[in-house]
Amino acid sequence: MSTGDPAIRTSGLTKYFGRFQAVSDLSLDVREGDVYGFLGANGSGKTTTVRMLLGLVLATSGRIEVLGRPMPRAARDVLPQVGSMVEGPAAYGHLSGRANLTLFDAMTHRSRRSGRAGRVEDALDRVGLGGVDERPVKNYSLGMRQRLGLANALLRRPRLLVLDEPTNGLDPQGIRDIRALLLELNGQGTTVFVSSHLLAEIEQLCTRVGVLDRGRLVVQEELATLRAPTGRIVVGTPEPDRATLLLGGRVEQRDGSRLAVRAPDAAALNVELVGAGIAVDALSVERRSLEEVVLAATSAGSDTFARPSRQDVTAEALS
Repeated sequence: MSTGDPAIRTSGLTKYFGRFQAVSDLSLDVREGDVYGFLGANGSGKTTTVRMLLGLVLATSGRIEVLGRPMPRAARDVLPQVGSMVEGPAAYGHLSGRANLTLFDAMTHRSRRSGRAGRVEDALDRVGLGGVDERPVKNYSLGMRQRLGLANALLRRPRLLVLDEPTNGLDPQGIRDIRALLLELNGQGTTVFVSSHLLAEIEQLCTRVGVLDRGRLVVQEELATLRAPTGRIVVGTPEPDRATLLLGGRVEQRDGSRLAVRAPDAAALNVELVGAGIAVDALSVERRSLEEVVLAATSAGSDTFARPSRQDVTAEALS
């Protein structure tokens, strides 16, 4: 649940690489307790933005605050409270996953040797790698590497998680597991900021959404607000001709036996149809999908932005 306090806030954030403007006048508003989905087509500036938030790339202009502190100036105080995974998980390929986490924990918590083994095992368990053997990371699948990167992000017991494409390479069950873990962490008080191009995944996970298009923020709103009712009722009927004749101009769209009807109340519409002897198979309030919202706001088409892969479609069907 969002507290309203800022977890990430930017103002006029801009980044040039030479003459190329990667990010333009970006003003993010991420609140503590959010599960914030940062959406954009590949190449839209998402990863550059994430790297600026973490102090890995310096902004050309603009201001950044993370957990109420200016970045990168306060990085030494802020970053110990942040778990992150950017542009894929980092690891030493010749070491096992367990050895990698032990090393990362030692680098992060130099004064906390006590309990290190427990922290490592807990992080591995939480991402589904608790039973991992001692094979080197170079022999891991992409999905296992993603899980290991997330385990590394969790070592700090972070107040804020910043993740760039965290479900990349995962199978459908893995995607569901990571989604459940992130929601569990959020329920325990962790703010989650997820950068992704996968609309279906963000729609199931996030409470608040920002959409980047060619470096510019074109949408930033609560997901529930974006998906508010459109004012139309979708009716399924085996008698669409009779229903259309009865309802007249209130029928705004017809697709076979499905009618989109402008009406304020689904129950009253059902009574009207049934009272006229017209069978009704289905009745639902129409809401815009996140895909419709995003594609309407951006210059990218469905072929370049958020078209799910076969694996993503399968994951959505299983969820």
